[in-house]
Amino acid sequence: MRQWWLLAWTIACFGIGILAGVVRLSKWPHATFLGLAVLLAAVVLLAFGWWSDMRQIRRRAKWQERRLKIVAMGGGTGLSTILRGLKEFQVDLTAVVTVADDGGSSGRLRNDFAMPPPGDIRNCLVALADTEPLLERLLQYRFHAGEGLEGHSFGNLFLAAMTHIMGDFESAVRETSRVLAVRGKVLPAVKEDVRLRAHLTDGKVVEGESNIPLAGGQIEKLELVPQNLEPLPDVLKAIEHADAIVVGPGSLYTSVLPNLLVPGMVDAIEKSKARKIYVCNVMTQPGETDNLSASSHVKAIQRHIGKKLFDYVLVNAAPLPDEALAKYQSQQSYPVRVDIEELNRLGLKVIARDFVHYATYAHHDSRKVAEQIVSLLGYEREKSRS
Repeated sequence: MRQWWLLAWTIACFGIGILAGVVRLSKWPHATFLGLAVLLAAVVLLAFGWWSDMRQIRRRAKWQERRLKIVAMGGGTGLSTILRGLKEFQVDLTAVVTVADDGGSSGRLRNDFAMPPPGDIRNCLVALADTEPLLERLLQYRFHAGEGLEGHSFGNLFLAAMTHIMGDFESAVRETSRVLAVRGKVLPAVKEDVRLRAHLTDGKVVEGESNIPLAGGQIEKLELVPQNLEPLPDVLKAIEHADAIVVGPGSLYTSVLPNLLVPGMVDAIEKSKARKIYVCNVMTQPGETDNLSASSHVKAIQRHIGKKLFDYVLVNAAPLPDEALAKYQSQQSYPVRVDIEELNRLGLKVIARDFVHYATYAHHDSRKVAEQIVSLLGYEREKSRS
């Protein structure tokens, strides 16, 4: 706005100078008319500048009022951690959850009732729910005894019951979201019964999400069974209108890649105008990502999907306490090496900072990651909590 005012006032002063005789134009017989014309031009320019600036202000206000749309994709505890941080901001959230889990309570319900595994969905619902702490504890409660009940979580059983009541898993998740006053949407990546199949470098083929980390080999290729899958229409719609698409953190081969391997998913992400952000794991995972650096995580994804997908990568640059390192080393897990130069060569904008919260284990700090994501979108207003 200052530029418009300065230019307009400069021209106006020139016109006033002509009329006052300060600026003499001996070769111009109609100096008065010239002065008036210059003043008129200054007024027109000022009016145009004011109109242009007001339009920009209105656009900026409209942008600030519009809730940013963020799609977070993954599974396991990583996705629910990210969601807990993002729900503190005025954003529209959609969680796209992998449904390939076949172990524990989820696997038993999957086999017994021919339904998608509810465990990761349950964690995301709880993370986004606007409920009393007691209800959250109830949904996460796991039975420690009882024939047929031992090992099951109450939330998983609740989703299984809702699936039978509503007739399908997608409707069950939608109605459960309504009951729990979930801030956002939680969507399974696909409706179908999906299983993972890993081809190892030694030629061995392993099936089942729970069996892959136990195989003890290096994974060369991961695929979904069956392969003729389609993402949910609501998932594709959310991706199309997203301002940011966040992938990870989570198990590379059993949480992150399963969503991206659904036919049509990567194409939808690539076409979206959203900023694509990959949140890399803090620690390596035995049987999945042994010895993999941050760039190796990205290369593994690119090798499977056949293209560059991400604009940004978030990596932890803070050291872990010796106590934590010793605990992880006893489990054959180590900090993911952050090779920034190689990440830059992959065409990624690297954001390396302290993203870790350490209690018993080192996890991503949901608040720090969420703040970084929304700041990349130029949005810093916190959600006002009542």
